[in-house]
Amino acid sequence: MIGWDLGGVHVKAALVVAGRVREVVQAPCPLWRGLPALDETFSTLPDWARGEADHAVTMTGELTDCFADRTDGVAQLSGWAAGHLAGRVRLYAGRAGFLEPEAARAAAADIASANWHATAALAGRAIGQALLVDIGSTTADLIPIVGGLPAATGYSDAERLETGELVYSGVVRTPLVALCMHAPFGGRRTALMAEYFATTADIYRLTGDLDAAADQQDSADLKGKSIPETETRLARIIGRDRGEGDAAQWRALAAHFAECQIRPLHDAAATLLSRPDMADAPLVVCGAGRFLAERLAARVGRRFLALTELIAGRLDGAGLDWASTCGPALAVGLLATDDPILQRRPA
Repeated sequence: MIGWDLGGVHVKAALVVAGRVREVVQAPCPLWRGLPALDETFSTLPDWARGEADHAVTMTGELTDCFADRTDGVAQLSGWAAGHLAGRVRLYAGRAGFLEPEAARAAAADIASANWHATAALAGRAIGQALLVDIGSTTADLIPIVGGLPAATGYSDAERLETGELVYSGVVRTPLVALCMHAPFGGRRTALMAEYFATTADIYRLTGDLDAAADQQDSADLKGKSIPETETRLARIIGRDRGEGDAAQWRALAAHFAECQIRPLHDAAATLLSRPDMADAPLVVCGAGRFLAERLAARVGRRFLALTELIAGRLDGAGLDWASTCGPALAVGLLATDDPILQRRPA
């Protein structure tokens, strides 16, 4: 079984053999350029990902602007999966279970961006009550788990934005001007330049938090990711050149942006944890921004558990440093492996 998460900026895959995750991979994919970008990324994946297998697919890439709308995106990505993945293909439709690719357009509302549901469903098999906090490169999912099941109030992206269960903020791609309008520097509070000069990858590169392996996206200026180049991008946000500050000042500025990012996450988590059925619930943390999720747990006064700890008995082999970052891919792979209906192969 291979679990897939077809995203708008990454493709993630997890190989499950005999109920255990053996290998996991993530590769960048600029899907906004169209399906040929997915073809190109697919060609670079390991042989096991392109070989014959049973496939379980979830997605978030349907929201990219190369598609007319989400229904069109679900239909096209499902068609791509059916046409390119060798073997049996099933789509994860969250609350509706696994579906055939032919059902994709009619069930688009269930399939679209349901990857959060898969991760929460997997975590719920190991822990009855928790708040799943999956902070990725672009977004953060905060999903209540109650009675071992996902208990989100919203389901679609729009609904979860309203409930705080989706915070559109991640540790790689988020433009810094989305985090705040002012920043402290040189003893003054300065306004920011409303330009795409730097992203959260820059701040966490300076603070030393971002794993280099997860830093797969182009920088805002399409230049390198060295510390001097990163400081240059950060300086531009406040209308300055790198030479106008020293390393300590640029790290302090990065720390300010990091604080601005965690504040709305704190607000969202505090609201969800105030639910009566979330009393004393720990946080289950995962994603490229797991480090930020761990800080969030300390901030709201709750203990945390790593998703990889909860499912440690089902993890082995190579590439498992990606297991936390690629939670939805391994989740759909494991959920499909465990589903007795999917084990009944067609005649």
